[in-house]
Amino acid sequence: MSVSRLDPKKWTKDGRKWNFHVRYKDLDGKTKQYQSKLFKTKPEAQEAERIFLLELDKYRPDNNMTFRDLYLAFYNYQEDKVKETTLHTYKDRMRYMALLDNIKVKEFNLQHYEMWRKKILEYPLSNRTRNYIYKFLKTIMNFGTKWYGLNFNQIYPKMTNFTNPNEIKKEMEFWTYEEFSKFISVEEDLTFKCLFKTLYFCGLRKGEARALNWNDIDFTNGTIRINKGLSDNVNGKKYIITSPKTLTSNRTLPIPKELLNDLKQLKEKVIEFTNYNDNWFVFGNAVPLGDDTIRRRKNNNCKEANVKEIRIHDFRHSCASLLINNGADITLVAKFLGHSKIDETLNTYSHMFKNKLNNIIGLIDNLNENAKSDIVIDSTKNNDDYEMSL
Repeated sequence: MSVSRLDPKKWTKDGRKWNFHVRYKDLDGKTKQYQSKLFKTKPEAQEAERIFLLELDKYRPDNNMTFRDLYLAFYNYQEDKVKETTLHTYKDRMRYMALLDNIKVKEFNLQHYEMWRKKILEYPLSNRTRNYIYKFLKTIMNFGTKWYGLNFNQIYPKMTNFTNPNEIKKEMEFWTYEEFSKFISVEEDLTFKCLFKTLYFCGLRKGEARALNWNDIDFTNGTIRINKGLSDNVNGKKYIITSPKTLTSNRTLPIPKELLNDLKQLKEKVIEFTNYNDNWFVFGNAVPLGDDTIRRRKNNNCKEANVKEIRIHDFRHSCASLLINNGADITLVAKFLGHSKIDETLNTYSHMFKNKLNNIIGLIDNLNENAKSDIVIDSTKNNDDYEMSL
């Protein structure tokens, strides 16, 4: 086993010059050699070599891998299978796994888990975030069971979610149509006006709106196509464009007339630039508007319009509220928002259906009242018929 730097003549154009060589025995006992791809730095090659050896070790019953070995093997396995944003999330949650770094996985027990759990409770995190981290730990353990034959049967059933009965759940914020009208009335910049209207009336996620290009707007049919998302600061990149959050997030929505007219005016302005093309971002031209820029603009408008301050994501909640309270069918609301299941829409916005439930009871009460009236009428009619017969 060795890590070495190649002759400069064999370096790649982007500066990759390190690799490793490994001699090993396969499952049949035959000796084989493996030469890796090239890496930019020696530490990268050394880490890749270590992961490679872990993969060879997966079938050995005397496996002495540590938790750090396990979660790095998991990350390496997922690298070519999930989106870059998902890998970024994994990397962020791996720092909480570091509390278990030196523990041999085959010796992992309930005391280790309780120690880890107490440490996680010391971080200033919401229970929701803690449970995302807890779920990630279970995912790594499942990976270890599947690929390394590790047995967690003694501990797995005793692991539980983080709960806090005293935690006050933050209520969902949203604007009424009147509040949004006050907010948008103080916005004079056409780009921001179109952005905020798109978020409010079309219910787009922030990343979906920021990723929109002009070729996603069909002015002839008055529709907007959502087929990608934008994320900031992923693996050292300023931003990346990814596929939508879910398969059903791919959707085409009708654009309200007022917003469509604003978008037409905005495009008439931007096409005057000599380097314009339809791949430009609708909200930002050659590069998308920055997340902080949007947030600051929104907060300033809230103060000027004297409306409560809500998050950018709450524009999406406001759209859902607008649709639900104006009688939109729940199936269409789910499709409009790009939810994969109606259950997701119901679970997220169930509180908004309280008035609808009262309306249903009102319908039943009306039916009962009408039924009673019919009985009285029929009873009177029978008495009249009896008197006439006499």
